[in-house]
Amino acid sequence: MEKQIKTVGVLTSGGDAPGMNAAIRAVVREALAKGLSVKGIKRGYAGLLQEEIVDMDARSVSDIIERGGTILQTARCKEFTTSEGQKKGADICKKHGIDGVIVIGGDGSFQGAQKLAALGINTIGLPGTIDLDIACTDYTIGFDTAVNTAMEAIDKVRDTSTSHERCSIIEVMGRGAGYIALWCGIANGAEDILLPEKYDYDEQKLIDNIIACRKRGKQHHIIINAEGIGHSTSMARRIEEATGIETRATILGHMQRGGSPTCKDRVYASTMGCYAVDLLCQGKSNRVVAYRNGEFVDYDIDEALAMKKSIPEYQYEICRNLSI
Repeated sequence: MEKQIKTVGVLTSGGDAPGMNAAIRAVVREALAKGLSVKGIKRGYAGLLQEEIVDMDARSVSDIIERGGTILQTARCKEFTTSEGQKKGADICKKHGIDGVIVIGGDGSFQGAQKLAALGINTIGLPGTIDLDIACTDYTIGFDTAVNTAMEAIDKVRDTSTSHERCSIIEVMGRGAGYIALWCGIANGAEDILLPEKYDYDEQKLIDNIIACRKRGKQHHIIINAEGIGHSTSMARRIEEATGIETRATILGHMQRGGSPTCKDRVYASTMGCYAVDLLCQGKSNRVVAYRNGEFVDYDIDEALAMKKSIPEYQYEICRNLSI
């Protein structure tokens, strides 16, 4: 028999991403439209364990769709990785009358949602991460804004790199996933991209390509380096010593997490937020909302976490071919 949901809790967990506020807004207003009560859980699972829980109404989410970050804030929570912490979290949900929780975050956040579901709290996950590294979905909340932020910054670095005939290493976010670097490699016309999934750490090959490009008359050389490879500053020193070409490193860092979300991140995050509430109203639990093959769909969390994602070979190939 389907469990009737009366009160929905919503939290954001893990790294923040532009569009999370749009998702929160959609959850709150869709739930209210369906006659449900809504409680905001601050600072993710850490806030849940500290009972940082507030009532939310339509005014609570006014004028937030255009804002980056998350009004509910976010935090890591080691305690929630333990069975004791998970049981405490489920008990707190029950204490506050929360019978359904919508978790906006990445794979680690979904593992927490999975545990809550096993303890009797209906849970739905929304993919919120700038890294685009959740295997079950072609889209994650925040990626579009982050990759556009990085692209615009790299365009600006290219201008000065060309003026000074430099080699520029631009480090973008992506500790274990190279999607921002890959997309910027294509969008910015980079000569080289270094991805955690692909880089063989053959720096001599990189140096040889820089020299070959200069001989062909290229006035600059753009290397987009994913955070998971890192060491951009020391790499720049070694390249300059080996080639004699002035080389500079620029680390874009957390600017990629902030900023007003793009139209796509606002619309898709809003759609996913409404979809999550609808799933709860249908009595569903332990599900992840995804965007796959042009449609919004949902997967069992266990199935979603078991999926693997790799860099699209064709996109990687054309990135290299277009850099000639």
